[in-house]
Amino acid sequence: MKKRWHILFHRAASALGTLLIVASCGTSRYNANPQYPAVNADIRYEGLLEECMYRSSGEGPAQRRMFVYLPEDYYENTDRYPVLYMLHGARGNELSWIRKGNILHNIDSLTSASKMKETIVVFPNVNQYEDEEDYGKSRLKGAMESLFEIDGTVEAAFVNDVVRTIDSLYRTCSDKEHRAIAGLSIGAMQSMYISANAPAMFDYVGLFSSMVHPVLRRSEHSSFYKGLKTKMQTQFSTPPELYYIMVGKADIYYPRMKRFCRYLEKNGYQYRLHISRGGHQWYNWEEFANIFMQYIWQDD
Repeated sequence: MKKRWHILFHRAASALGTLLIVASCGTSRYNANPQYPAVNADIRYEGLLEECMYRSSGEGPAQRRMFVYLPEDYYENTDRYPVLYMLHGARGNELSWIRKGNILHNIDSLTSASKMKETIVVFPNVNQYEDEEDYGKSRLKGAMESLFEIDGTVEAAFVNDVVRTIDSLYRTCSDKEHRAIAGLSIGAMQSMYISANAPAMFDYVGLFSSMVHPVLRRSEHSSFYKGLKTKMQTQFSTPPELYYIMVGKADIYYPRMKRFCRYLEKNGYQYRLHISRGGHQWYNWEEFANIFMQYIWQDD
């Protein structure tokens, strides 16, 4: 019983810490109808950015939107490409990495400098929505919603809904060796559990300022977030090519990430660690993404 209360206390403290971070950044305000324009027409990118609607098999809206960034000459050849899935954090959606993380420009720069192999990069929406009205055309969610509505529904359907859709619509290299997933904060935690639940799917995993345990709401999909240690035993029995953890020293999750790294070391799980200055902020996540993208597909 004492151990259980200890775990509950730390999870509650983690959730409170996240709320404080969000509030301190001025992003805890609830916006009932925030409408992002699809793309800023004044910005020119080398690649091709496409909007993709896909059917959602879990409870909630029937369809969701994601953005897909293709190599510049994608439609001029018959090549197949590796795929990177980039997950947003709380108060985000499928445009957060594009609008706040400057990621399309950075992909262009890395590709042009031959520091990154040409890649299909996918930006899905991994928020939990109750129904079409709640979805509200991919609305941003408040901090309280993002933290306390996690129940595994979206994550459990991720491979079937998002990955299978991308593999069916685009010329992907549809194997573990050419598939990567990464995210920030809650999105990093989702990346951790998605990769652990589907160990044969992702050979590259990037965790940026990651939570470790959700404040889980019970549902028929709650088991997705249970038994992480057992699932990781299977995942690391044929280990990912790269398991990259990145966090800032001033990040609220820095102590928890250090403990998680000690757990990985204790079990002999190979990982890479990058520690930066600063905290739970976009300038860190942009840097983390740039570093991670230079390490994927290196075995090729």
